[in-house]
Amino acid sequence: MQHFAYSRVATLADAINAMQQPDAMVIAGGTELLNWMKEGIAAPARLIDVNGIADLAQVTADDRGLRIGALARLSDVAEHPVVRTAYPAIAQALLASASPQIRNMATIGGNLMQRTRCPYFRAEVEVPCNKRRPGSGCAAMSGNDRTAAVLGATAQCIATHPSDLAVALAALDATVHVTGASGPRSIPLVSFYRQPDGTTERETRLDAGELITAIEVPASAVARQSRYLKLRERASYEFALVSVAVGLDVEEGRIRAASIALGGVAPKPWRLCATEDALQRVTLSDEAAVRKTLTADFADATPGRHNGFKVELAKRAVVRALQMAGEGA
Repeated sequence: MQHFAYSRVATLADAINAMQQPDAMVIAGGTELLNWMKEGIAAPARLIDVNGIADLAQVTADDRGLRIGALARLSDVAEHPVVRTAYPAIAQALLASASPQIRNMATIGGNLMQRTRCPYFRAEVEVPCNKRRPGSGCAAMSGNDRTAAVLGATAQCIATHPSDLAVALAALDATVHVTGASGPRSIPLVSFYRQPDGTTERETRLDAGELITAIEVPASAVARQSRYLKLRERASYEFALVSVAVGLDVEEGRIRAASIALGGVAPKPWRLCATEDALQRVTLSDEAAVRKTLTADFADATPGRHNGFKVELAKRAVVRALQMAGEGA
């Protein structure tokens, strides 16, 4: 049986101080951390319960944008009237992310800190996995890679990032606010996650002892006309094979601006920057022209033995999501 100490804090300062202790980890909803502990992925010496920090659970909005506290529950954010009307991709991603019971417990910060669902990373019997044991290799390279990445993977790891919310936030140019012993700082969501390298076990830009405090999303026409589409092997409680978040600004049927991020295909939410540029002035109803804009962003796709279908599936998902976002524009 795993033994650990437990303490509950009431202020952010107390949380930061407590996190400086060796092998301390933050717990909020616990829907992810408890799984790590059961699966042997994490073995904290101390759990720091931050649920008492009321300021981190607030959701506020004005004409400049949306601010979501890291302790806000997924269900509360998904049902927030401003989120539903001015940032619909966020609400849709949250509703697609988990069962109602989990959404009622899970927090925004915890959702962003999810770790991959790669079966080799989560295996009950230890297998080569650079995320679990750095330098051991990647069993997925020679095993079943059906759920693996087709974009942005490296020789160290081909696992995909699981968060639905992160994909929507990436498409809407969100910023992650974090703080630690050295003070607060801000990280663009698109830069928050690391691509696999020699330190594959480090998946985010968080430094030791830092925690997420809030997410900010700027208000925009693209955010108001945004949508999230998730494709999975069963209708509920399943992670994405491919997902896409899009935002559009359309004038008289032509695209003025677009923002697109993919999930389920890369180690992090994957922005299609070349596609976004190529879509400007394209007629949304011209499906062939829309699909042609995807060429450059998929030129470097590297499918494996079992996941080549993801390339075509992702292209079709982008086209469909753009059509969904354009309906009623």
